[in-house]
Amino acid sequence: MKKYFALVLMAVAFAMPSKAQIKFGVQAGLNMSNVSTATEIAGGKADAVKSRTGFFIGPTVKFTLPVVGLGIDAAALYDQREGKADNEVLKSSSIQIPINLRYGVGLGSLAEIFAFAGPQFGFKLSGNKSVKDEFGEVADWRLKTSNLSANFGIGATILSKLQAKLNYNVALGKTGEVEATFDGVRQAVGSAKFNAWQVSLAYFF
Repeated sequence: MKKYFALVLMAVAFAMPSKAQIKFGVQAGLNMSNVSTATEIAGGKADAVKSRTGFFIGPTVKFTLPVVGLGIDAAALYDQREGKADNEVLKSSSIQIPINLRYGVGLGSLAEIFAFAGPQFGFKLSGNKSVKDEFGEVADWRLKTSNLSANFGIGATILSKLQAKLNYNVALGKTGEVEATFDGVRQAVGSAKFNAWQVSLAYFF
């Protein structure tokens, strides 16, 4: 976790050149989680985890760099993601810190359309769970304490105040591990990734 905190601090430091314009705001949105597993059970793939809608909310900051069209967005978000496996809901809550490079094209003083991409640093709050299926077999989900992901998306800003974004957040490496038990014996161990489509609104003061 310490190395992720160090990377976050370094990224924020580079994101604050002396001539940058800074705006603060609040951001909220929805996650449509896509949980993928790489677990082999009895010669076949593990049961798919169905997508469910979660949410995120928190403060955000926008830096406009002294280069036409360029900027950096950062935030500190409480993030909850959900999936459904064997009729039980898997929930993951974490603090997520996205730092995205933004390039926009202005439409006069009314609006701006932009694309963005960048890393996101996550720190787990909760998420471990044992899931029992209808036959009494158990799968244990254990999420990593910290994780790294990446964002790719587009958005628009209206009147320099209201911002809407759509992006895909993809895990870089495994988010956690899942172990399955059959007849009291561990028979499968694998990895899991929590990716998500995200839509959000932000208001800048």
